[in-house]
Amino acid sequence: MGLGSGGSSSLTRLLITYSLMSEIVPKHKKINTQTGAWNIAVLISVVFLIYLPSKEALSTSEQSGGYLELLSLLPAGIFYTLLVTFLGSAAAILVGLLVGLGKLSKNPAIRLPVSFYTELLRGVPLLVLLFYIYYALGEFIHMPALVAAVAGFGFSYGAYMADIFRAGIEAIPKEQGEAARSLGMNEKQALTQIILPQSMRTIIPAIGNQTLGMLKDTSLVSVLAISDILRVGNEYATKHFNFFETYTYVALTYLLLTLLLSRVVHKLESHYRVVG
Repeated sequence: MGLGSGGSSSLTRLLITYSLMSEIVPKHKKINTQTGAWNIAVLISVVFLIYLPSKEALSTSEQSGGYLELLSLLPAGIFYTLLVTFLGSAAAILVGLLVGLGKLSKNPAIRLPVSFYTELLRGVPLLVLLFYIYYALGEFIHMPALVAAVAGFGFSYGAYMADIFRAGIEAIPKEQGEAARSLGMNEKQALTQIILPQSMRTIIPAIGNQTLGMLKDTSLVSVLAISDILRVGNEYATKHFNFFETYTYVALTYLLLTLLLSRVVHKLESHYRVVG
């Protein structure tokens, strides 16, 4: 017996509902899986960061060069690590925005230099750039190690962020800018009030990933005698010859900081996704 029109429409609705649910459920499971993995990683890192010095503190035997002593030295290293990360990220965002706008310019005299800049900086390793700014240019221009580190991160990561801004702005339909200008806005007003706010939905996630990478790359500034986490760990391990314990604790510290920053980036992504 064939299905009637009522049965056929019911079956169609059922198939559509099943199809929609099959698309929604995996996404929900994926989000829960990611959150669960993040929670587990944070829990493990926090437990070990607290357990190792606590076990040593509760021990009756006196010993030097342990986790407890290292823990007392790490706050200064964490401060410089986060300072370089946020200042370097701010510098990179500024450079990336300016260079990205330059690559969108209709003037070849602007496009060529900024395109050359991105190709040049992408081809130079970050560590080499830090050495060049601090030691090579230091023969002519004296600058503090922190300034050299922030400049190195700003110029290096700015070359990558330039294409992030360029791609984000190009993703906005040209009709948006034309509509803004038809309302009496000039180019600057259309860019700052209409185009850039909308492009943040695609720019923020990419910049967040770059900032996470920068946090881990800050370990390179130890070669400039900046007392970041790695340099504190290096000096401590060299003094007490406990390399396994020291670098294990340093790695866990970097892991926790990266996980916490990744959650901040995720919150920003969700905010701009909702707003957009």
